[in-house]
Amino acid sequence: MRSTVSGYARLSKVHKFSAAGVAAAASAAVALAVVPAHAAESVAVKPVAWSAEAFGQTQDAELAKQVDAAVAQAKVAAKAAVKKAETDAAAKAKAKADAEAKAKAERERASRSEARKPIAAKPAAAKPAAAKPAAPAKKAYADNLDGWIKESLDILHAKGVPASYEGIKRNIMRESTGNPRAINDWDVNAVNGVPSKGLLQIIDPTFKAYHVEGTSWDIYDPVANITASCNYAADKYGSMDNVNSAY
Repeated sequence: MRSTVSGYARLSKVHKFSAAGVAAAASAAVALAVVPAHAAESVAVKPVAWSAEAFGQTQDAELAKQVDAAVAQAKVAAKAAVKKAETDAAAKAKAKADAEAKAKAERERASRSEARKPIAAKPAAAKPAAAKPAAPAKKAYADNLDGWIKESLDILHAKGVPASYEGIKRNIMRESTGNPRAINDWDVNAVNGVPSKGLLQIIDPTFKAYHVEGTSWDIYDPVANITASCNYAADKYGSMDNVNSAY
C-alpha cells in the first residue's frame, strides 16, 4: 500500500488527470450497469471525450491568460509611474518658477523703494587750506662791527626805537674802539663794583633794565649790547645820535 501511494505521488499532472479521466469513465460504466434495462434503453450515454493533450492545451491557454493579465497590469503600473513622474516634475518646475517670480518681485520692490529714497547731498568739497606764506628767510649779517650795527638797527626799528648807523658807530669807537669784550675797571662804576662792559660800555643793571626781547642776555654779545644801550639812550636822550660823550 505504501509503494502504491508513493508511485502515485510521482505521477505527472497529465498522468494524474488521465487517471482521473479513466476513473470517471469507470464510474459512468458502473452507473449504466445499475440502471434498469428499460431505463437504459431510454438514456443515451455520451462518451467521455478527454485526453492529456487537450488538458495540456487548456492549461497553456490558462497560463497565457495569466501572463497577458500580468503584462497588462505591469503596463498599467508603468503608465501610472510615468504619469506620477511627470506630475512631480511639473510640480517642481512650478515651485521653481514661483520662487523665481517671488524673488524677482522682491528685487523690483527693493529697487523701487531705493529709488524713492532722497538722494543725500554730497558734502561740499573742502577748500584746500590756503598755503601759509613762507617765512621770510632770516637775514644774514656779517660777524663784524658793520654786521652787528646793521642787525641791531633792524631790531631797534622793528621795536620803534630811533637810532642811526652813524650815531651808533661813532659812540662805539669812542667807548670801546669796536672791542665787544672791552671792560672799564678804573672809573666810578668800577669803583662801585659795576664796571662798564662791551661795545657801548653799559653796566649790568642798565643792560638788564633796557634789554630788548629777542636778543641775548649776555652783556658781551655785540648785538644785545648795542640794542640795550640804544634803548637806554633813546629813553634818556631821545636817541644814541644825541650822545657825544659818556652817558
